[in-house]
Amino acid sequence: MSEATDRPADGDAWADACAEDLAAEKARRRAEYGPPPGSAAEELRKLVDAVADKVASFQSPLLGMAAQGAVQQVIRQAKTAVEPVIERNPDLFDHLAAAGNELMAAYRSAVEGQESRWTRSTEGAGGADRATGTSKKAAEDPSDPRDEGPSGSEHIDLD
Repeated sequence: MSEATDRPADGDAWADACAEDLAAEKARRRAEYGPPPGSAAEELRKLVDAVADKVASFQSPLLGMAAQGAVQQVIRQAKTAVEPVIERNPDLFDHLAAAGNELMAAYRSAVEGQESRWTRSTEGAGGADRATGTSKKAAEDPSDPRDEGPSGSEHIDLD
């Protein structure tokens, strides 16, 4: 037998097998973690709906019928204002979400760097602070007047 006759008749068998494996993995993840989050635009739409439902569910005797009607009107106006923006610019919200994630990563990096500089000077051999000579027990005491945080105002460089 030659190699030409050993191969399956379907030339896309490998692609079909990969697609089946991918579908099975997606189904497994969906079962384990639930449905994946939608786009940022879909999530904003869900948020607006959830807030509107929650506000509409508040039945306060203090508000009265006229005030509740006004609240319902404001909710309808907000939903009608948000919906066209979401429809016209669905990618905008994905970009805003990505930008927010980048800002949080930059902030986290700056804060972690500053914290490491603050704690670096308090790590000493034998539990004593190198700069002040105080023990760790005294430094952990909240009533200790010597524990005033970092000395002076330090500039956190975000660049």
